[in-house]
Amino acid sequence: MSTLAPTDTSDRRTGAAHRKPELIEAVPVRHPGRWAGAVLILLFAALLGQSLVTNTNFRWDIVGTYFMDVLVIQGIGWTLLLTVLSMAIAIMLAILLAFMRQSDNPLFRGVSWTWVWFFRGTPVYTQLVFWGLISVLYPKIALGIPFGPELFSFSTQDVITAFMAAILGLGLNESAYLAEIFRAGLKSVDAGQMEAAEALGMRKSKIMWRIILPQAMRVIVPPTGNETIGMLKTTSLVLAVPFTLDLTFATNGIANRSYLPIPLLIVAALWYLVITSILMVGQYYVERHFGKGVDNIVPAPVKPTPAAAAAKAPKIEDELP
Repeated sequence: MSTLAPTDTSDRRTGAAHRKPELIEAVPVRHPGRWAGAVLILLFAALLGQSLVTNTNFRWDIVGTYFMDVLVIQGIGWTLLLTVLSMAIAIMLAILLAFMRQSDNPLFRGVSWTWVWFFRGTPVYTQLVFWGLISVLYPKIALGIPFGPELFSFSTQDVITAFMAAILGLGLNESAYLAEIFRAGLKSVDAGQMEAAEALGMRKSKIMWRIILPQAMRVIVPPTGNETIGMLKTTSLVLAVPFTLDLTFATNGIANRSYLPIPLLIVAALWYLVITSILMVGQYYVERHFGKGVDNIVPAPVKPTPAAAAAKAPKIEDELP
């Protein structure tokens, strides 16, 4: 009997090893909070949709009438022009200020820091009012020898018009914010890139434009896109200059004449949403372009030209034995 016991135990172990494992009846985790939140969101969306459809005070007929009005379309054009020109001035100044902040010259660093301190520390509305009153402070712009005779002069009102004052006010204010964004992007590039380029004998200016700045664009582009969208909406403050051709002033003017402010506010809001959506799509593609190889974006394979494919093709003579 003692000799059979180990054999029986071995047989039981072998049989257990050949049996299929039983499936575990897993019970999914319940998430009642998610369902409750989804129900509340859907309920709120349904109530909002009902309100937009049934509330006659929105006057959707007036919205449709003035959505493509000539004054509204012209206001959109002026708003886009203000945005583009102001951002162009801001970007050029921001690049210069960021490079000055990175300079070894303490004077350049001090000027850059003072610029950012002043324009970030004062409200944009106050700056626009100041540029609108610049002709009161300086009635004429003259060029000549200091404390000596004037060579020639211009009337400030003729040079700095309301449109020019609006561009300067928006662009100079925005340059302070973009300068900090560009500085953060430059700092995100490893210092070894600069050292390796200097070891190859490259000039610092060429290193910045050809090596550092292209790599920093991955960090610079997203917040710059946000600032561009913010600039689009900040153009509604140019009434402080005063500049009276932008989208917000155009819709307000129609509302004051028709005594229907709410429909015209909806018209302006819808157009701002349309333009913002287009800018967001453009920002997405720009981010994807500069994020290749870093943000898990694999560059598209380059298709070989017919000549290159023919050159790589095996020759018949090579395949013969």
